[in-house]
Amino acid sequence: MIGKLQGIVDYIGDGFVILLVHGVGYKVHTAEYLTHKSTVELWIETVVREDSIRLFGFTTLATQNLFNMLTGVSGVGPKVALAILGTISSDTLMSAIATGDAKTIATAPGVGKKMAEKIIVELKNKIGGAPATLFAPESGGAAASSALPDLLMALEALGYRRLDIIEMAQNLVNKNPTADVSKLVPQALKEISKGK
Repeated sequence: MIGKLQGIVDYIGDGFVILLVHGVGYKVHTAEYLTHKSTVELWIETVVREDSIRLFGFTTLATQNLFNMLTGVSGVGPKVALAILGTISSDTLMSAIATGDAKTIATAPGVGKKMAEKIIVELKNKIGGAPATLFAPESGGAAASSALPDLLMALEALGYRRLDIIEMAQNLVNKNPTADVSKLVPQALKEISKGK
């Protein structure tokens, strides 16, 4: 099996690239942002079916591992796993799984609430405690983990899309581990207005 490819991005299609390696063009399905004619190294996952052999490429081994974990969930195929990784950053996805945030996972195309909940149930123990440290500092971790869902709910009520605000909200909760939602919302609105 192919484990890694290094080559030039010869063509960019819808959800795939043609990676030119020593004169051979490999069709690699990927959600990574790659530029035409750039030289890249991709970790490769080969998926063999009765009627096809497909290559999936990732710029990091961690993303490839996350892809394998997602495809290990019953009902989640390579196409859906790639859609999830193309919509949600790896850190945000792991945080969502660790905290049981099905709404964030359901923002990916082809993923409904039930599938998002299934992903959480099947992967929460596999992900382990490490991702929780992305937004829950050592001191005040309990406050941080309970403030994040409330902050996201408050911002969504104001009309913001979860996918657009989740990373900013995680950083804000990180910096203010003991703050409650009434103090975090005005700070979040300031952050959002800075980004515009």
